[in-house]
Amino acid sequence: MTERMVMLILFTVYCSLFTSQAQDEPEYKMEIGAGVGMINYVGDLNSNLLNDMMPMGGVVAKYKMNPRMALSARLNYGQVKGTPRNTTTWLPKEVSTLAGFHTKITDFHVKYEYNFWPYGTGREYHGAKPLTPYITFGMGLAFAKGPESVMAFQVPIGAGVKYKLSSRLNLSGEWLMHFSGSDSLDGIADPYGIKSTGMFKNTDGFSTFQISLTYEFMERCKTCHNDKD
Repeated sequence: MTERMVMLILFTVYCSLFTSQAQDEPEYKMEIGAGVGMINYVGDLNSNLLNDMMPMGGVVAKYKMNPRMALSARLNYGQVKGTPRNTTTWLPKEVSTLAGFHTKITDFHVKYEYNFWPYGTGREYHGAKPLTPYITFGMGLAFAKGPESVMAFQVPIGAGVKYKLSSRLNLSGEWLMHFSGSDSLDGIADPYGIKSTGMFKNTDGFSTFQISLTYEFMERCKTCHNDKD
């Protein structure tokens, strides 16, 4: 009986120490990092999301509102291209005989991320998981420099997956479709002569797939955080 009591006491002490250590794991509210990936143009000269994929890269900063939500700001740079051969739709003769175009794209946007599951190592937040899919949407600006120099309003919408490599390192893969408010990213404005009546009707866009590595910093105030909870 005495041995059982000793074992029970040791087990209780061990659990208490483990729980205390888990609760002492710090939470961070900021992330900063960089990413690389692919970008392609979708418009009058290309209707396929996989045609003419080009390399891109950029930097990212995030504010973690809580384990379910975050705000993200990205600045990316890449180049898109297209030719009349990439579309099966009819084009006016003056457009169908073009050799194609190359445009440099600078993409800046701010967006909201919603995680399907609470995101974390599981040691700093009860029920948090190191792997979670998420959906995201936002708004921003696209600066195009090619046949024409254009600044366009854009709305990125997409989804991704994020994984915790360690307590501070995060790896994510994200796909976004960027709907722009301009039909001149390819230097060809309204080739069909259709006057647009909607914000994103008959306009150009681009899609991106990016893999990013981020580092967490700025420890969250535990007392304030716990009081808030």
